[in-house]
Amino acid sequence: MEEADQPQNQSDNPDDVVSDELSPETDLTRSSSPQENNHNDSQNQSSENPAAPPQTTLEAPISDSQDDSSEPIPEDTPHEPPQNPRSPDGPVPAETTGLPAKRRRRRKKFFTELIGTPSLAKSRRTDLNKEVDTEALIALSVGFPVDSLTEEEIEANVVPTIGGVEQANYIVVRNHILSRWRSNVSFWLTRELAQESIRLEHKGLVDKAYSFLVEHGYINFGLAPAIREAKLGSFDGAERGNVVIVGAGLAGLVAARQLVFLGFKVVVLEGRSRPGGRVKTKKMKGEGLEAAADLGGSVLTGINGNPLGVLARQLELPLHKVRDICPLYLPDGKSVNSEIDSRIEASFNKLLDRVCKLRHAMIEEVKSVDVPLGTALEAFRRVCNVAQNPQERMLLDWHLANLEYANATLMSNLSMAYWDQDDPYEMGGDHCFIPGGNETFVRALAEGLPIFYERTVESIRYGTDGVLVYANGQEFRGDMVLCTVPLGVLKKGSIEFVPELPQRKRDAIQSLGFGLLNKVAILFPYNFWGGDLDTFGHLTEDPSMRGEFFLFYSYSSVSGGPLLVALVAGDAAIKFELMSPVESVNRVLEILRGIFHPKGIAVPDPIQAVCTRWGKDDFAYGSYSYVAVGSSGDDYDILAESIGEGRVFFAGEATNKQYPATMHGALLSGMREAANILRVAKRRSIIPSEKLYNVCEESGDLDKLFDTPDLTFGSFSVLFDPKSDDSDSTSLFRVKFRGGNSDVGCFSLYGLISRKNVLKLSEVEDDGKRMRMLNFEFGVRLVGRKGLSAVAESLITCIRLAKSGMDQ
Repeated sequence: MEEADQPQNQSDNPDDVVSDELSPETDLTRSSSPQENNHNDSQNQSSENPAAPPQTTLEAPISDSQDDSSEPIPEDTPHEPPQNPRSPDGPVPAETTGLPAKRRRRRKKFFTELIGTPSLAKSRRTDLNKEVDTEALIALSVGFPVDSLTEEEIEANVVPTIGGVEQANYIVVRNHILSRWRSNVSFWLTRELAQESIRLEHKGLVDKAYSFLVEHGYINFGLAPAIREAKLGSFDGAERGNVVIVGAGLAGLVAARQLVFLGFKVVVLEGRSRPGGRVKTKKMKGEGLEAAADLGGSVLTGINGNPLGVLARQLELPLHKVRDICPLYLPDGKSVNSEIDSRIEASFNKLLDRVCKLRHAMIEEVKSVDVPLGTALEAFRRVCNVAQNPQERMLLDWHLANLEYANATLMSNLSMAYWDQDDPYEMGGDHCFIPGGNETFVRALAEGLPIFYERTVESIRYGTDGVLVYANGQEFRGDMVLCTVPLGVLKKGSIEFVPELPQRKRDAIQSLGFGLLNKVAILFPYNFWGGDLDTFGHLTEDPSMRGEFFLFYSYSSVSGGPLLVALVAGDAAIKFELMSPVESVNRVLEILRGIFHPKGIAVPDPIQAVCTRWGKDDFAYGSYSYVAVGSSGDDYDILAESIGEGRVFFAGEATNKQYPATMHGALLSGMREAANILRVAKRRSIIPSEKLYNVCEESGDLDKLFDTPDLTFGSFSVLFDPKSDDSDSTSLFRVKFRGGNSDVGCFSLYGLISRKNVLKLSEVEDDGKRMRMLNFEFGVRLVGRKGLSAVAESLITCIRLAKSGMDQ
């Protein structure tokens, strides 16, 4: 029997007990046994502001009357040499240290000359060029090159000839349209508004740029009410085909929403009982306190151009900048000497510089003979006599642990040649927390989508006539499938592909690394560490355990309660999963008391604690990807390639060469694949499969009965038992999942419910709450037409006969 579900309500009761073997996440409370849950992935990297473009003269197809664009961008300042990695805004006072940089960043952006024209008056030209340069910066922050087309644009044939004046004008038009929408992401930018301030002679360029930006999810995407409403009315009526999406993480959810908008029918299969994948927010509570802990992806790493920043603006979510001060503490709790700290940090950066120069000097050799980054750094450390005494060595180990946190693996696993290949693409701007946790994004993205929970995909079969996806013994049929599972799942071979994946893709799966980061989230009775810090670090004497609780994040300002999260990276993250949760939490408390007790600050017993176990999570087998020894950024591109002549597509952070190991990387990959699926569907002129999945077969006869329902509310329609008015009598209801204001992209699911519960359901405010009531209060499961029971079929017969009598 096929069912469509809402996510199960993960228990927030601190007294719930789940065995450590069954769940990758352990929850401890003052008064309960260990408890487990699910969780997930990525955060990293800091960045510098892009260099300002030179003032150029160009033949701009934009009139003087256009509006200013206001995407948040850095001030126009010359490029500065890299600063202290833990202080992206420059040097900090000696008594403090800056925000730990999660990777060494060396990013330079150059603006080349565009095309000049002497036809504009000089005074007008200066203002216009300034505006055009600003728009170029915005496009740059989103990921577009300055003076060339992306591969996607070339594939879309946005201009007939690569290079020349027409391409240059297209780029200016594209940047203008992009910037105009980014100045107000809560409204739908129409084609007419996009054309408004551009000369009519360039209408063809406007049409091309507008279509490209919409279809690829660069504009008019997201969750603002105006965007959702406009999407309902923008569907062009073309029936594209049916897509099965495997995984309801950020990539899967975003792809599903975009595909529905583009006219596809979709179904999402999720193995967990919740959406979000490696983005997991745990509601911790007790003793009248409550806090939201992000156990997986947590930090928005750069706001400029970040689509998650767009969603935050649309949802009117305040962003909390992660503050730059990060004091470090020795094992005995004393503060690290600021002079020694600065010296070792500078030495650490010089070691990275030396490694970088070495690989540039032997670039050809590096391609054939890669070595671990850790090996190269240690060799230079010995040659340069860096960190000779115990305190200096502990400080250096802290920075190495920070690098292992950024990459979710040991230094010995990282490719010296390509470990930082994504640095040039880093999002600019502040690193931020979302108040209430990233579950806010997940919940909003999942709303209204046909997601089938607890459907663990076992097999994907593909051929010239479509795809078959098998989950929990059930068959789902479509024209195409989008696989968004983590790289760890692909490495594990949890999904059988028939035919087998091409050797090229199997090699990439094997070559790329998939690492581990774990966390301990602790809810305390009160904030004893103070409100002026977002981070502080702890050093350890054992080099092999340098990543054990080396960094603490304070979530008090954004979680709703006094919450601390301790990070476990590197080799310590692996050993952490072998420790008991009680032992781990006691170790964290020991460290905290060692830091704060000498200051006369008591560290109270925690109200609740949660330990993650990402390596044991059957739906992840780790945290996020990294470039392992012997692999390169090209492997990300290979993972992203579709197979089966456009039948099987792949998305997720490990398919995004530019933004791997990040939440926005996952989101952007979902948008990318939605556009790729559309491109293939247009090229193939797909005749949609008769069946998307077995729950939807042969529902036309039943839907005719619902043309005249007895009661409707939201997406629900109800047919009462015509033979009984009793409140306990059985009623048949239908829920229609809509992809637009036409029936294209829609399908229906059905269920039985008592008349009295129908009335209760109708009094609830929105469909999301109705679905939760339906599942968790009434215990009703939705099924397809063929999944209806004999009782339901009997009721349908009675209703059909009654309606026939009325018609006569």
